[in-house]
Amino acid sequence: MASSSTLAFSTAAPLHTIRPPPSRLHYRTLNFPGKCTMYRQKCLFLTEKTTSRVLCRQVKLEDNVDGDEACELVNGAEVVIEDSQDSIRAYLFKAVKNNNSIGLLLLSDVFGFEDSSTRDFAYRIACNGYNVLVPDMFQGNPWKLGHPIEQWLAKQPPERVARDINMAVKWLTDEFTAAGISQKLGIIGFCYGGGRLIETLARDKQAIFGTAVCFYGTRMNTNIAKDVKVPVLFVCGDNDHLCPVSELRELEKIIKGSKVVIYNGRGHGFAHRPESQEEDEDAEDAFGLMRSWLHDSLALSKNLVH
Repeated sequence: MASSSTLAFSTAAPLHTIRPPPSRLHYRTLNFPGKCTMYRQKCLFLTEKTTSRVLCRQVKLEDNVDGDEACELVNGAEVVIEDSQDSIRAYLFKAVKNNNSIGLLLLSDVFGFEDSSTRDFAYRIACNGYNVLVPDMFQGNPWKLGHPIEQWLAKQPPERVARDINMAVKWLTDEFTAAGISQKLGIIGFCYGGGRLIETLARDKQAIFGTAVCFYGTRMNTNIAKDVKVPVLFVCGDNDHLCPVSELRELEKIIKGSKVVIYNGRGHGFAHRPESQEEDEDAEDAFGLMRSWLHDSLALSKNLVH
């Protein structure tokens, strides 16, 4: 249960999405049985291998399933984002039904953008009407369980990671904000991605983002928190040695409008990698908190503007 870098974004050169011809799109139809929960059901995200660069997923709702409790139609596609110097892979989930036109950037944990738990979570967010981009921050080299973490981190230079995130932000900006579709973007981060979330917000001089949700962020730099100008929802367990509660409380004081929610007895990763019935219940609660936070900060404000 819960208790209550110096790089700047550039808008110079447009980014492009490399898409295969329509004949290479692969569609699947799923019959989703009910409420999607992480531990009990996952999200029925298909993992079969294909040779295509684009994989589209659709969910077909049963007639007796309430829309608030089930995943709606969602398309997923792998994209390549490039600028004049480099390119990165990413996965985009788009709500087909009741799309609210809001773009969200999801920064993964060390297991990378292809990890099933991360994609399941992104899928669920898209089920609620959002467009979620999950970039590959590790250039195809995510951390592998059992390998020395510090050696792996040494191969992920902060400048390169920041540049890749900037590319993803630029792509989302072109797709949703610059096109006049969405007023602001949102950003979500897990673990390693949570630490990069703080850095991304701190260098957001153009106020691209409207809010953020940080799940048990690691290696967060409190010295740059003063440069974060949007409220952040921090979610963590009190048994997480990788994300000290004291650090979150400090960030809460520095970042105006932020909120810290602590789940008693929970360790690292419980919200998107629950391993028990009890963790699953708290994961569901945390997902609901995130959904309300995003709605109030992005969807509601968007509706008021229009």
